Amino acid sequence: MPTLLLDQPIPLYPLTPPDAPGNRYFQLTRAEGQQPAFRQNMLQPHRKDYYHLVFVQRGGSRHWVDMTPYVLKENALYFSAPGQLQLKEKLAPLWGVSVAFTREFLARQPNEALAQLPLLRNPQNGHELLLTPADVAFVEDTLARLEAEYQRPGEWQQPMLTAHLTVLLTYLSRLYTEQFPGDEPSADQLLLRKYRARIEENFRERHEVGAYAALLHISAGHLSEVVKAQSGKPAIAHIQERLVLEARRLLFHTPQSVKEIAYDLGFADASYFSRFFKRETGLTPAEYRASNREMYP
Repeated sequence: MPTLLLDQPIPLYPLTPPDAPGNRYFQLTRAEGQQPAFRQNMLQPHRKDYYHLVFVQRGGSRHWVDMTPYVLKENALYFSAPGQLQLKEKLAPLWGVSVAFTREFLARQPNEALAQLPLLRNPQNGHELLLTPADVAFVEDTLARLEAEYQRPGEWQQPMLTAHLTVLLTYLSRLYTEQFPGDEPSADQLLLRKYRARIEENFRERHEVGAYAALLHISAGHLSEVVKAQSGKPAIAHIQERLVLEARRLLFHTPQSVKEIAYDLGFADASYFSRFFKRETGLTPAEYRASNREMYP
């Protein structure tokens, strides 16, 4: 399992370098059996600062999202959100189409609603959609339309890209709800989602429920009551779980010391962080790292 070198931070890759020509908010690339046009250092743990969809027609190589390995299946779609920790085990020929777009792309009118689609919110933490022959035909046709517009810069390119991407993401979101079922959210469920979203944005700096209640402009008591009723867990548990997830990512993918990880996650005391991690996982950070290195050499 590849890891980073000592003292090497986990890189966060933008969609394009700041000085690169072309569309900095949306990209579409097609692979026809060649090595994918990824940076060589994608073979090391990294994060992407954009949403990424890959329709795989033929593949077979293995990659990781957070701590889960996936072998690319034929006629399947893979998706990830900004900030997830990823790596590829090797560069291998790929047949398929890649679509990538940034948060800025979604922030533009009339794209904001796309960010609320199940595929992009990904409440079930999925990564892989299996496609039927009918799904494959629809996805291939929609991607062909997207590709035609992507190759046709001009005044109407942006709204046309948005229109075709909306169709694609809406269709895939329907598949997402079928393969990762869930109910329509109530007001309290929406509050739980907002709470989790704020945790995602602030977990390194804010470790207390009251701080998130202030961000959401409600009382800490009301937030705690709703979160416990909707999730079955205390509100503080969601913060702790997010901290543990990030700690596991860093212990799994990097050689950072426990002290460095503790400070990265906002703990002033590394020994307190170690006690916190053991309380939540049953293992010390060192034990967790050792057990996973043995499992995935």
